[in-house]
Amino acid sequence: MRLILIGPPGAGKGTQAQRISENHDIPHLSTGDMLRSAIAEGTEVGVQAKSVMDAGKLVLDEIVNNIVSARIDEDDCRDGFILDGYPRTLMQADSVSTMFEAKNIGLDAVVELQVDDDALIERITGRYICASCGEGYHDRYKHPEVEGVCDKCGSTDFKRRPDDIEETVRVRLFTYYKATSPLIGYYFALRKLRRVDGMLGINEVAVGIEDVLSEL
Repeated sequence: MRLILIGPPGAGKGTQAQRISENHDIPHLSTGDMLRSAIAEGTEVGVQAKSVMDAGKLVLDEIVNNIVSARIDEDDCRDGFILDGYPRTLMQADSVSTMFEAKNIGLDAVVELQVDDDALIERITGRYICASCGEGYHDRYKHPEVEGVCDKCGSTDFKRRPDDIEETVRVRLFTYYKATSPLIGYYFALRKLRRVDGMLGINEVAVGIEDVLSEL
């Protein structure tokens, strides 16, 4: 099973991709993780990516494409994989299609996590984590059992991501809708798009995704 997961920042793509990975025994491929791994291993494309990032520039599509191509050639991807965070643009989507054709593999589905923007902003801006163990909490939906004390490790030190403020979140959403949302029409035309309500609880979203995948 070869899947692409798309949706705006904070929609829960990483969480759901991990669930799918565990349920179907296929790797969850995040472009961020793949870039960091290639750089750490000192591969040819990793060295290229590092030089670009060290210069404060965006990593070119060609470099990302090469990293993704090399990763899906590895043995653990033989029976499938989930792409999370890639492709982000129509140009990248065309590259993925070309790449898959060259490797003689097919794309089974693109799962879109649909969200309500205002509710998503509330979800993102209200979240915070334990600074010691990374356990996640939310101002409205998930408080520590003992106020100010982490349930998992007992720490009293919490923090928020600096970009989890409303103004920044709105900018991130604008960027998503401008660059990535055209992929929805692209994959709809290819009859690969499947939609799931991303505003449900984590378990309910996971059930919705499994219902979609069971029909493939």
